[in-house]
Amino acid sequence: MQTFFGSVWWLIVTLGLLITFHEYGHYVVARYFGVKVTRFSIGFGKPLWSRHNREGTEFTISAIPLGGYVKMLDEREGDVAPQDLAGAHNRKPVLQRMAIAAAGPAFNLIFAIAALWLMFMVGRPDFQPVIAEPAGIAAESGFAAGDHLLALDGEPVEAWSEAIMTIAHSALARRDVQVEVRDAAGDRRDRTLRLSRLPEGIEGTQALDAVGLQLRAPQIAATIGGLAGDGAAAAAGLRVGDRIVSINEQPVRQYADISPLIQQQAATNPTLSVRVERDGANLSLPVTVRPHQAADGSRRWVMGIEASDAYDAVLRHGPLEAIPAALADAWKSTKNTVSVITRMVTGEVSAKNLSGVITIAQVANSSAQMGIAWFLSFLAVISLNLAILNLLPVPVLDGGHLLYYLIELIKGSPVSERTQIAGQYVGLIVLVAMMGLAFYNDILRLAS
Repeated sequence: MQTFFGSVWWLIVTLGLLITFHEYGHYVVARYFGVKVTRFSIGFGKPLWSRHNREGTEFTISAIPLGGYVKMLDEREGDVAPQDLAGAHNRKPVLQRMAIAAAGPAFNLIFAIAALWLMFMVGRPDFQPVIAEPAGIAAESGFAAGDHLLALDGEPVEAWSEAIMTIAHSALARRDVQVEVRDAAGDRRDRTLRLSRLPEGIEGTQALDAVGLQLRAPQIAATIGGLAGDGAAAAAGLRVGDRIVSINEQPVRQYADISPLIQQQAATNPTLSVRVERDGANLSLPVTVRPHQAADGSRRWVMGIEASDAYDAVLRHGPLEAIPAALADAWKSTKNTVSVITRMVTGEVSAKNLSGVITIAQVANSSAQMGIAWFLSFLAVISLNLAILNLLPVPVLDGGHLLYYLIELIKGSPVSERTQIAGQYVGLIVLVAMMGLAFYNDILRLAS
């Protein structure tokens, strides 16, 4: 229940921030060009709160927080008093209307870069990209335990999360990756990760499992550094500072041993005998572990414990160095997102990879629990996705408006109102279908 409310809360925070910034982009550029804004709404439906400013703009927070809008004075939507005609949106030059439409996605891009800059300033904890004993395609491709990943397709890699994200996107395209490594002996070597050999029909976690690259876990003690308030360990009486000695009489030498042992032993009986060392004494406690549904749909048994600091790398830059790092990260995420959307449209990537608000809520919650730097990184990715999706040439989206304005610029007259209305219906159907498919995929992941 705590996880559910946490997910809902962090979803509201995420959407509230990104939608507000997006709509503020439209608002501030519209006001710059002298367009009268009648309403600035965060959310749809019944207003829960509203205020008017001195210019007569109504600012509202509405009941359904899945979007927002900026309503501008427009002769096509009602009568406009003669003294207000200069502030009507439809009377502005087409280039100004294009700038207003593009401002929302542009502000999302600015937000993403700012979030990444802050993330690099704060420092995001991560892991050294060193692999454990490889399996599957990685083993077939000649990788070995202890390989330290240095670069993927010529791009330097500083941390495990960067490496696995690049590999995941290449796996979607079934594209081989050229990998520079430093092996366990300290020698630099070039290897080719043969992702083209991945079987068809597997995506996401299944595809990464088939790749067979696993992080070599840092050598950390099996000491409990944190407890989930509603977790199995807390309910059984385990405490922060307890060192786990064994599970069902199977010895635990380091923290990395715990999860595999839980999966193995809980397969037959979820109630485990956990022996811990506390204040110099050995205690044996029965702990009934619980199933947990991850954001990617996988299911694992969990005890509800955290290690003390398990990270052995930090992505951190000074104020000036963080600027090019943020720009590079934003560019890489943008390229990956555009690539996935393009391949999804052409059928090269399954639409099963489309995620909706449930997955966003789960990832928002988990990233927030990992710390401010990870949450900033998550916000940046979602903000970039929002910018790109809004630029798709679909009527009702900003990209659809830009398409109409481009046609107007070329032919010298606006697209007919009848065509625009028909386009809005088509765009609405496309948008609802996309949202429905994303929600369906989320439900399938939860049910699997």
